[in-house]
Amino acid sequence: MKHTICVLVEDEAGVLTRIAGLFARRGFNIESLAVGPTETMGTSRITMVVPGDENTIEQLTKQLNKLVNVLKVTDITTTPCVERELMLLKVSTNDSNRNEVLQVVQIFRARVVDMSDNSLTLEVVGDPGKMVAIVSMLTQFGIKEIARTGKIALVRESGVNTEYLKSLEAKV
Repeated sequence: MKHTICVLVEDEAGVLTRIAGLFARRGFNIESLAVGPTETMGTSRITMVVPGDENTIEQLTKQLNKLVNVLKVTDITTTPCVERELMLLKVSTNDSNRNEVLQVVQIFRARVVDMSDNSLTLEVVGDPGKMVAIVSMLTQFGIKEIARTGKIALVRESGVNTEYLKSLEAKV
């Protein structure tokens, strides 16, 4: 199972290296990694997607908490969250298929950020499932390049689990 782990750290040189080293020493892969400043000066939030079972993630969490400059570690996998990613995607186009590509862009609420005679560069923002879906729809046209951020997430203060609500809607 993939786990989403948020780590609050002090902005100090080498913090990310120590965290990555911890994972490397234990032979674990980080599938996604996003780092950025928080609302508090001198603090950064690291959001990681890591594959592993409950025991493995619990051990990693304990080890992360022991690292210098780590303030807080939270596994938010099962917590109601707002999750987003950003993806830039370059798709092959020509006069005959450009309108079809633009229809897909519109359906996914993506934005065209660059255009040439033979390609469109798109900006897509959304949850990880949306990223997978638009890539699968545009593969038929030929994807030239993809650049994708890691997942970022914040816990929902409302506590409302939108994934649960979506599953209820699907049953109705």
